[in-house]
Amino acid sequence: MNSGDTAWMLISSGLVFLMTPAVAFFYGGMVRAKAVLHMMMLSVGAIAVVALAWAACGWSIAYAGKSVGGVFGNPFTGAFFRDVIAVKDGVYTSAADTGTGAYPVTVDAFFQMTFAIITVALISGALAERVKFSTWLVFTLLWVIFDYAPMAHMVWNKGLLSADGAISKFFGVPAHDFAGGTVVHINAAIAALVVAMIVGRRKGFGAAAFKPHNVPFVLLGAFLLWFGWFGFNGGSAFAANGTAAYAIITTTLCAGAATLGWLLVEKIRTKHATPVGAASGMVAGLVGITPSADVVSPLASIIIGLIVGAVCCVAISVKFKLGIDDSLDVVGVHGVGGVLGTVFVGVFSAGSGLVTHGDFRLALVQIIIALIAIIFSAAVTFVIAFALEKTMGWRSSTYAEITGIDVVQHGERSYDFTSTSLSIGRHA
Repeated sequence: MNSGDTAWMLISSGLVFLMTPAVAFFYGGMVRAKAVLHMMMLSVGAIAVVALAWAACGWSIAYAGKSVGGVFGNPFTGAFFRDVIAVKDGVYTSAADTGTGAYPVTVDAFFQMTFAIITVALISGALAERVKFSTWLVFTLLWVIFDYAPMAHMVWNKGLLSADGAISKFFGVPAHDFAGGTVVHINAAIAALVVAMIVGRRKGFGAAAFKPHNVPFVLLGAFLLWFGWFGFNGGSAFAANGTAAYAIITTTLCAGAATLGWLLVEKIRTKHATPVGAASGMVAGLVGITPSADVVSPLASIIIGLIVGAVCCVAISVKFKLGIDDSLDVVGVHGVGGVLGTVFVGVFSAGSGLVTHGDFRLALVQIIIALIAIIFSAAVTFVIAFALEKTMGWRSSTYAEITGIDVVQHGERSYDFTSTSLSIGRHA
């Protein structure tokens, strides 16, 4: 075991875990004041449910169990981490090192758990201000088991969509998803789109202004996401090495370029470069570099960032034309950014990119993989979300949505304006 690699992967796991509270702040700031607690509670629910589901069978389906058709692993092989733990002198410890790095496999089990948690949390952004917390918890459980874990298996555990999969072998070039363009971002965005369509639009969508209630929260969430992404991408090197450091560099360059790309488009369209636009541009760039952080040059990462930032800025307005209430632009940022980032692997990859080597095969493979990820996520999510709609129901009451879902569902307010006003009145 290498203590340096172990320490880096533990730190990376903590950084990725931090991304879910960051999402809670990012999304919480984006909604109206009467729904901020509910928005943040959706992230709380994702952490609690996914952690337990991952231990029970998610880890086994994704990484531990024998592969079934390259789509999922045996859910019982690693149930409750029995394949990775051992008892020595009355104390639990790791059973072995991983095959990809010189650190205990228990570290990898936790690292991958944090990825599953953040992926589910991302979906919640499309459901702001209008869903039952209980239905969300059940959805989270089912989705991580039947969608996320199989997708992780297909891409990262020598499955159908991996570098060793049937598609890669057919075209003679290995597919590449360094840290989750398909597994995390495309997967979450398509799931968000499907559920948003089933749940329906908020009251007043397209007519009323749904403005962020706390822009500093939005910026705080974006900054914390950027910080956490150093573990998200840097940790995907699975070692404290040059690849990890390089991935952090390209991550920063792409996020910075995407921020400028978004703000430029925003300035042209609205005459303002807004803080919310800057935060959204950061996240779009972080999404865009995720699949290719280890295989593109610094210049390419900047180009990717500029394109992703500009395109995502334009894409978020499409929801109004389609009448789909993707409340906090999960599809416009993570979906569009994830697809572009996945395809750009085949364009700028140092190994066999279209621009770098004139080889179109990897670009074609990446497009096919993105399409399969979209179809798989849409199909599985539809079955789960539709079943829940018919059994538990997704929507909160009209009263809750209009009055404030925080008080109705959770019994608390984010800001007690009444008490503050009375206190001021008494002192006056």
